[in-house]
Amino acid sequence: MSAPHDAGTPAGGGAFAVEQLSPDFGFYLRTTELLAEARSPDQHIEIVQTPLFGRAMRIDGCFMTSERDEFFYHEPMIHLPAITHGDVRQALVVGGGDGGAAHNLLRYPQMQRVVLAELDREVIDMARRWLPAVHRGAFDDPRLDIRLGDGRAFIEGCEAQFDQIVLDLTDPFGPAVALYTRQFYRACQRALKPGGVISLHIQSPIHRGDTMARIVASLRGVFGVVRPYLQYVPLYGTLWAMAMASDSADPLALPAAEVDARLARHGLTDLQLYSGATHHGILSLPPFVQALLAAPAQPVDDGDSLDEPSLAQAAGALRLVAG
Repeated sequence: MSAPHDAGTPAGGGAFAVEQLSPDFGFYLRTTELLAEARSPDQHIEIVQTPLFGRAMRIDGCFMTSERDEFFYHEPMIHLPAITHGDVRQALVVGGGDGGAAHNLLRYPQMQRVVLAELDREVIDMARRWLPAVHRGAFDDPRLDIRLGDGRAFIEGCEAQFDQIVLDLTDPFGPAVALYTRQFYRACQRALKPGGVISLHIQSPIHRGDTMARIVASLRGVFGVVRPYLQYVPLYGTLWAMAMASDSADPLALPAAEVDARLARHGLTDLQLYSGATHHGILSLPPFVQALLAAPAQPVDDGDSLDEPSLAQAAGALRLVAG
C-alpha cells in the first residue's frame, strides 16, 4: 500500500514538475507537495499537489489526470461515443484506473454494468484514496466490475459483448504497443455488440503526428467508421487527439440539437465541456490534421515498435526545478 511521502517534498511555492514531451518540447507545472508515491511491479505512481489543478496523478513521470482538468479528457472520451450510440447499457474500460471514465459511464441511468479492466491494483488504490474528485465514488458503485490483469488478454478471452469500449491507456511505447495494433482492434470489434462504439486517445498531432497517423490507419483497417477528434488537455500541455470507431455509428450524422436532446434525456445537463456545439466543434479537423491523416501511413501490427523520438523519453521520478 502507498503512504504519504515526506522525503523530498518540494518547498512551498518555488518548485516545478517538468515533463518532456519530445526532445524539443515540454512543459512545467508548479507543485507544492508530493502527497504519495508507490512503485508497483509495473510502474511508478505519484500523487502531487498543484495550485492550478489540485491533486494530480503521474505514472512513470507522465501526468495522467488531475482534479480540476479531468473533464477536458474524460467528457469527450466518454460522452461523444456514448451519445452517438444512444443507449449504452454495457460498457468496458481498459485501463482507466483513476476511475474518471467509469464515473462518467455510470452517470447514464440506463447503464447496467461497467467492467474496469486495469492492469495495476496500485493505480486504483492510489486513485481511490487521493482522487475522489476524479472517480466521485465510482469504485463503490455496485454496477462497477473491476477485473485486474492484462487488458488485451481480458478482451481476447471475454465472451461478453459491450455497447461501448473505452481504451483509457498509457502511451504506445514498450509493452503498451500491443494495445494499439490492428490485431487488438479486431479483438475489440468482436467484443462489441452490433452498433457498438469504441473510443481511445491517439496521441497529439503537434509532436506525435506520425504515431497518431499510424494509429488511425490501424483503426481504419478494422472499423467501417473512424472519426478522429481534437481537444486541448491542459495537463498534457498540448493539443490532444482522440478517436471514435464503429462498424455503423457515425457521430457526424448526429445533429447538434439531437446531441443536446439526448444529454437532457440522460440527465447530463451539468457537463463542463461536451455539448451539441462542442460535439461538432471537436470533430471539425483543421486542414493540417486532415492532411496528416490523408497521407499514407503504415498500420501498427503485432511485433511492431513505434520509433517516434518523443516516445523514447526515459521515464523517471518527479523532476523538479527551482523557480
